Amino acid sequence: MTAIRHCAIIGGGVIGGGWAARFLLAGLDVTVFDPHPEAERRLREMVKLAGRAWAKLIAAPLPPLGHLHVAVSLEEAVRDADLIQESAPEVEAIKQKILAEIDRFAKPDALICSSTSGLLPTQISAMMARPERFMVAHPFNPVYLLPLVELCGGEKTSADNIARAKAFFADIGMHPLHVRKEIDGFIADRLLEALWREALWLVHDGVATVAEVDDAIRFGAGMRWAFMGTFQIYRLAGGEAGMRHFMAQFGPTLKLPWTKLMDVPDFTDALVDLVAEQSDDQSGQWDFRALEAKRDDCLIGIMRSLKVQDFGAGATLAGFEKALRDRATDGDAEPLRLYEGQVPAEWIDYNGHMNESRYLEIFGYATDALLARIGMDDAMLEKGFSYYTVETHLRHLDEIKLGESYVATTQILAHDEKRIHIFHRLLHGDGRLLATAEQMMLCVDMKAHRATPAAPETLSVLQGLAAGHRALPMPDGAGRSIGQR
Repeated sequence: MTAIRHCAIIGGGVIGGGWAARFLLAGLDVTVFDPHPEAERRLREMVKLAGRAWAKLIAAPLPPLGHLHVAVSLEEAVRDADLIQESAPEVEAIKQKILAEIDRFAKPDALICSSTSGLLPTQISAMMARPERFMVAHPFNPVYLLPLVELCGGEKTSADNIARAKAFFADIGMHPLHVRKEIDGFIADRLLEALWREALWLVHDGVATVAEVDDAIRFGAGMRWAFMGTFQIYRLAGGEAGMRHFMAQFGPTLKLPWTKLMDVPDFTDALVDLVAEQSDDQSGQWDFRALEAKRDDCLIGIMRSLKVQDFGAGATLAGFEKALRDRATDGDAEPLRLYEGQVPAEWIDYNGHMNESRYLEIFGYATDALLARIGMDDAMLEKGFSYYTVETHLRHLDEIKLGESYVATTQILAHDEKRIHIFHRLLHGDGRLLATAEQMMLCVDMKAHRATPAAPETLSVLQGLAAGHRALPMPDGAGRSIGQR
């Protein structure tokens, strides 16, 4: 099958724009069709917002931004696309008509996906001539940050095309969840709808305001949901006896009158006004774009914290960054671009610049990325082997301020079976050299507490990387002692 390099988006609103941003940031070319007169302005604003978020979130070299083109017709948008993502209004008849048009004009091997949040794939693909290449790919807002995408095929969707879609979405940093049976609302939205119904009743009955409902979630269970979901948290609540004990203890509460899930309040003008007014009061200090940016920053903080734990969405992020690093370094006779980012507020010192300790921290992350690149992973650590840094010479050459971007590059100067001699450069986003760090690392048997030859598979990868660096000139400053000119 053709590799997916060009995507089409039909409908460039909040969801379609989010898809476009994620695809573009992953290096894919994107063509969008949306008849709205402000479509291109809104799309480019979304891409800018997403780029801001990824610069803060992703600590690995990103591919060049893909090319965005706004088409004047649906046919123009889809005719050269390898994957088409339909994000039209949530109306079955509209989607049926649009999907039939997409099917008629798309390449025979193009995947066709719908962003629908609840309509059944067999129903909305009923007018397609080739429904075997169609499926639902339901994302979550903001699409460019949240990794979950629910994949649900119809009666005629082929297993091969589901597999193609799973591989593609995983490759752009997402977590594809295969919904094996067609069901209204799929999995996630059925859970969200249950919470939404109960929340509306609490506001309707005067039990809580919209702000108080949100506080009950964001200061409590929502914090746990971010990394363990529901069942795993409840298993822990059962103590050492686990889920069986929890269900025996709390199962009877399911029969108590705690919920009105089957009884929905009427959406009267009074209820709509009440919810809207309270929501305006809750978020009135933020304009729309500022609130979007605040949401993104909070999600970035959670996801980066989870990455440290290699858990939940953080594990997905870590895997995506590793793939980006591998692609950025394969076969390049250039210093390795292994770590990059933007300076956060907590790194700024009393001089208004990045604190000197953070330079070493960045170089440490670059070293960790190099070790991961040559196979020093958790499996190797469990065997009792790692590389230890035994000597570092750091030079501070220039300043960097809050929010400014940087990239760390790594050149392998020399190596043998036990040692790696490397030279890091820290570059400002504008190309200025900010600092260098020369390091010697030693492979260590952690159980025996002594140096040891690295594993053959590690040395093989290291040899391949080092071979590309042999022709590089010796870096300015390599081999210097403190104060030496």
